[in-house]
Amino acid sequence: MIPGRMWRVATWVLLGALLAPGTALTQPAPQRPEGQIPDRGRPTESGDEIPLFDYDAYFPGTWEFEWRVPESPLGSGGMIEGTEVFEPGQDGRYYTSRIVARGPDGEFTADSRIIYLAEQKAFSRYEVDSRGFELFKAGRVGGDLGGFYTVHYETPPFDVNGQQVQLRMTTRLVSPVNYRVESRISIDGGPFTNYGNAWWTKNVPGVTTPR
Repeated sequence: MIPGRMWRVATWVLLGALLAPGTALTQPAPQRPEGQIPDRGRPTESGDEIPLFDYDAYFPGTWEFEWRVPESPLGSGGMIEGTEVFEPGQDGRYYTSRIVARGPDGEFTADSRIIYLAEQKAFSRYEVDSRGFELFKAGRVGGDLGGFYTVHYETPPFDVNGQQVQLRMTTRLVSPVNYRVESRISIDGGPFTNYGNAWWTKNVPGVTTPR
């Protein structure tokens, strides 16, 4: 048996060695965000309730995106790359975001005001784009028992450079750190055609998030 005093001295010597300068301490590994479907400890069943989409648990933060678009009244065709910062809401309904990006015609920004009504499963988003146009999107969010949520947006027709444009977009929230936007465009009342598919990837410190 080690006498009590000797035990205390040995303990302090060990702690001193662990905390000495230059000693690497093990840090908790960064955690990847989790999905929003609860783990019920069993396979899902058709009667299980799909939780309401939690905006505050998903969007707030910085996202990087890339989007290859065709030529249109909105700008030249080519690759658009940038970041979008979603700010946390203050009351669970009203949010903002800001895009800073560069496309074929140069740098631009877009500031958005967003309303999400969870109980009604309704989204709306008003964007002011520095390229010289404004647009309003409205839609609904749906989900499935696999943990995938989808937002279907549509804009009313709006004028850009003397032409009338309308957009339809499907935002697929494919994981806690990725979402995909599939877009179609109508010009001057014509048929809707492909306007490109974009990927948004969330910046999570210390966690690699490949597409």
